Amino acid sequence: MLVAFGDLVIFTGNAHPRLTQEICSYLKIPLGKAEVFKFNNDNTFVKILENVRQRDVFIVQSTVAPVNDHIMELLIFMDAAKRASAGRITAVLPYYSYARTDKKDQPRVPITGRLVADLITTAGADRVLMMDLHAGQVQGFFNLPVDELTALPKLVKYFQDKNLADRVVVATDEGITKRARDFASKLDAPLAIVEKRRIGNADRTEALNVIGNVDGKAAILFDDEINTGSSMITAAALLTRNGAREIYATATHGVLPGEATRKLSAVSEIKEIVITDTVPLEDSRRTPKITVISVADILGEAIYRIHNGLSVGALFG
Repeated sequence: MLVAFGDLVIFTGNAHPRLTQEICSYLKIPLGKAEVFKFNNDNTFVKILENVRQRDVFIVQSTVAPVNDHIMELLIFMDAAKRASAGRITAVLPYYSYARTDKKDQPRVPITGRLVADLITTAGADRVLMMDLHAGQVQGFFNLPVDELTALPKLVKYFQDKNLADRVVVATDEGITKRARDFASKLDAPLAIVEKRRIGNADRTEALNVIGNVDGKAAILFDDEINTGSSMITAAALLTRNGAREIYATATHGVLPGEATRKLSAVSEIKEIVITDTVPLEDSRRTPKITVISVADILGEAIYRIHNGLSVGALFG
């Protein structure tokens, strides 16, 4: 039996209000009214400024830098909605931080991805909406419905429209191979893989070898997210040594902290970097090499389908 909820309402935290506004524009509804700020003592405060009793509430919050502040905002926002008698609360996380900490791969370390999932559940989420998780098992950290969306169709269309001759998709490491293979299949391109070694717990990697033929080809480096860009930079140098004709880099999430955009854009081997807007990228940090594709319509359509009891999976065939 389908449970009926009241009107749809979408709120935003301070992480990515531009994306939330674009989602609302897609759905042709106003952004929900709320105050979200910090007191002088660094305590976060949330006040919902409209009636949400029995309404279907969606709170959009990418857990981006400052990550812990934005996670706390989300938790407090959900608690406020729960105490205001919201009918259902859906946490919309276009980018989910701590997904890389999904298992104990060293002695005496936490599984922070699970901890954050527990916090979101405890704070009052009834379901969660995410996009292109770094580790699929994160879905299993939640004892509630989780919908994982993908930006793959957007990225595929972009590169189809570029009509690159003799192209090859290159997975930046073995861990992303399955997703890269799907991307390559949709582009009707072969797949190559960079053999990579991560150095300690620092954001440093070493590209050791490329498995597959890239000689004379247009190589599209593929990953789920670009953080410091070190993986892309070392992989691009390796592909150049192996004869790649031109190199592109693409990922769903462009985290790009600090000087990452400048460092990546300065790499002559990389012709273009294509990301989506799951993570905000201020205009001041954009460069001509970086192309940002909006996923507001994917998120908006998924929210519409969840609200109306329709299939989310049907979005992707």
